[in-house]
Amino acid sequence: MNIYTTDRIRNVVLLGHGGCGKTSLVEAMAYLAKMVTRMGKVTDGNTVSDYDKEEAKRHFSINTSVVPIVWDDTKINILDTPGYFDFVGEVEEAVGVADAAIIVVSGKAGVEVGTQKAWELCEKYKLPRMVFVTDMDIDEASYRQVVQDLQDMYGKRIAPFHLPIRENKEFVGYVNVLQQRAKRWTADGNVEKAEVPDYSVENLELCREALMEAVAETSEDYMERYFNGDEFSEDEIRQALRVNVADGSIVPVLMGSNILARGVYTLLVDIVKYLPSPEKRSCTGISARTNEVYNADYDFSKPKSAYVWKTIVDPFIGKYSLIKVNSGVLKTDDVLFNYHKDTEEKIGKLYVLRGNKPEEVKELHAGDIGALAKLTSVATTDSLSSKNTPILYIRTTISTPYTYKRYRAKNKGDEDKISQALQKLMSEDLTLKTVNDSENGQTLLYGMGDQHLEIVAAKLLERYKVELELTKPKIAFRETIRKKSDVEYKYKKQSGGHGQYGHVKMTFEPSGDLGEAYVFEQCVVGGAVPKNYFPAVEKGVQEAVARGPMAAYPVVGVKAVLYDGSYHTVDSSEMAFKVATVQAFKKGFMEASPVLLEPIASLKVLVPDKYTGDIMGDLNKRRGRVLGMNPTDNGYQEIAADIPYLELYGYNTDLRSMTGGSGTYSFEFARYEQAPSDIQEKEIAARASKLDNGEA
Repeated sequence: MNIYTTDRIRNVVLLGHGGCGKTSLVEAMAYLAKMVTRMGKVTDGNTVSDYDKEEAKRHFSINTSVVPIVWDDTKINILDTPGYFDFVGEVEEAVGVADAAIIVVSGKAGVEVGTQKAWELCEKYKLPRMVFVTDMDIDEASYRQVVQDLQDMYGKRIAPFHLPIRENKEFVGYVNVLQQRAKRWTADGNVEKAEVPDYSVENLELCREALMEAVAETSEDYMERYFNGDEFSEDEIRQALRVNVADGSIVPVLMGSNILARGVYTLLVDIVKYLPSPEKRSCTGISARTNEVYNADYDFSKPKSAYVWKTIVDPFIGKYSLIKVNSGVLKTDDVLFNYHKDTEEKIGKLYVLRGNKPEEVKELHAGDIGALAKLTSVATTDSLSSKNTPILYIRTTISTPYTYKRYRAKNKGDEDKISQALQKLMSEDLTLKTVNDSENGQTLLYGMGDQHLEIVAAKLLERYKVELELTKPKIAFRETIRKKSDVEYKYKKQSGGHGQYGHVKMTFEPSGDLGEAYVFEQCVVGGAVPKNYFPAVEKGVQEAVARGPMAAYPVVGVKAVLYDGSYHTVDSSEMAFKVATVQAFKKGFMEASPVLLEPIASLKVLVPDKYTGDIMGDLNKRRGRVLGMNPTDNGYQEIAADIPYLELYGYNTDLRSMTGGSGTYSFEFARYEQAPSDIQEKEIAARASKLDNGEA
């Protein structure tokens, strides 16, 4: 691939709801740019950007892929992101390095939840954007409705550039709103001038008016002229559009058919014409030496620096660190410094990835996106620079995973292989994490949803030939007491030679502190139990609280007091007193009104206002206690509630189902509370075998 300077680069992320046509749009772009000789299909699993075997099998995008498309001597780095919410981490990584966005909307499905989420991401990262309405070859598609819905939601920023021409249920051409001219596609795929159809005249006037209004909004001078009834010239309109599309104050709406590759030519032209190159965007980091702000601003004349925004680890092609060059010009065999790891790495060859196919290049200019191979210590979100001018860039914020399942190896002996394979997947996917829950004897896999975890398991089998079993996680109950008990236990054993003798009298009562397992005190008088056995008694308490006598869960909040007992000068030992204490604890615990405690989460649910009633009703069914609601931006409400961990299992799927995917949630541990009697009985019955077998 040729070398492209900063002004001839566009970094454009495709965003939108799952199934809206992002990947097939990339395919149409690649076809028109003569990158491929025939267009692949998502259903056939042969597209440029969906290269992963799981993507081909499931017919939707799982990973963000980069497809550089050369158009009009400009390199457009298209970042094709997944639309399904389980893969939001991939989207966040791509948006963090994009300079503009195209929000793809299906003309048939209309504006969906994913469309709104895409818009919100663009607002967060201040990205200029266009909207491209696909599926215009389908008779049920309504471009007019999409434009109307967008204008209702986002106001006068929405500026329709085109109108479709349909005849006999076929998509045959378009009307250019700016020029007020029509064009039709010929049989060979070219366009020819045509008359604006009568049925389009009224709609053209409406769209033209919307476009003029959007242009007028961009300056006081234009606004005044607009109200005075002045006409803007085509050059004035285009100039206003160039400035205001680039700063996000105008959002053009274009349309076409991916399958027929119609409307995609004008989209590519408008990307080059209206969307900004990196040199028009700002980029700041922190100088590690001076701790001052460093304005990289994609300036090729400044010292070299780059940001690692994504990692690909493939058993066959190896490890690639995808980078965006933030300043300077990277060349083959440059040495870059990783301040985070305090290591220098010789980058060797430079690559541009097209899907998963690496193509070698001699240099990468500021603002370009490329890849470095086999950098051992480099991880996603690391910054690379020269050692003389170390720069740190703000790490991309990635969503926190809250869906989790217990996992174990299906085949014994695969544990180490699974651990290593998961480490590789976690280096690729920052929304994936593992937690070793030693307290409950389980390992947990966290992801963004059930489908995410299912695909992780499928990747492990496909790539690394190891099989995972995902099951419902165990909940970390606790045991405690509500009353005081007074018990004694005498441990006596004779078996030839020295015997065993330990005798304790103890009280057990609530300590009032559920944060500590136990408090131990002694008030023995008269030497009934010698001082040297006190540590053994406490050790017995320590051992006993590890597995409570109710359901083998850890014990909390117990105060144990040794107040009397007896000993034998020959047969008593530390071991005997420890055993006596363990047995006294079990007896005393069960006589002190024991109860099970369940963990309670502090839950926050963010949903559109119209769903609050459904959400609160569902939380009540889950034994949740709604604590309050706070209105947030964009007509959303944040519902705060306390809910048992036991009821959170499967909540992600149910929340998405209730809100059409628009709801999100987060939680953290709050405290332990007494479990209701029915939950307690069920749990004790389920754990009875573990108690008998001495399992955790």
